[in-house]
Amino acid sequence: MLCIPRSTLSDWFTKKGWSEEIRKRLTTSAKEGNTVRLMGLNKTRGQRLAQAYEAAREEAQKEFELLKYDPVFISGIMLYWGEGTKNPKVGVIVTNSDAKMIKFYVQFLIRSCRIPVEKIKAYVLIYPDLEEKTIRAYWSKVSGLPWENFTKSVVIEGRHATRRLGWGVCTVTVSSTYFKQKILEWVKLLPEELLGRGYYENISK
Repeated sequence: MLCIPRSTLSDWFTKKGWSEEIRKRLTTSAKEGNTVRLMGLNKTRGQRLAQAYEAAREEAQKEFELLKYDPVFISGIMLYWGEGTKNPKVGVIVTNSDAKMIKFYVQFLIRSCRIPVEKIKAYVLIYPDLEEKTIRAYWSKVSGLPWENFTKSVVIEGRHATRRLGWGVCTVTVSSTYFKQKILEWVKLLPEELLGRGYYENISK
């Protein structure tokens, strides 16, 4: 789990001047066509696959320069660094039982990564004594994702069929290995940037 105090995140998100500057950068980026592409590369092989991965990493590097002072983007990458799957051959996946974390992560995908809502899917891991429709409705509400974005829940069957987590565990997915390459590149770039002195000097300007 990441240990970022909620008070710190709140302070970041209330810096209106900073947020306005980020919005300007995102608008410029969108006009230039520098948008997140959702590509499934599972059927691509050999040299074409390597070229696609390289293109994803290069795109990620350019976007990182535009977004590296956006607190939502930085916090989202840190969240993925701690909670997301790292296997480059599968999609972008985050699993957690913390409703606020899932809500924030979904907003990171939409606001910072510009992932269309319909491309963000989710499912819930529940225990046998939990009512599936009630649990799905809860996670749909707290995450901001439409009900239809949730696939069939997974029920844990076993000898201990008792409630352990009142609302189960939610998994949010974006099925794109192209985007996966990008987010892994961001995870790689982030610590290098945050450990550099110049990053904080630019914030204070």
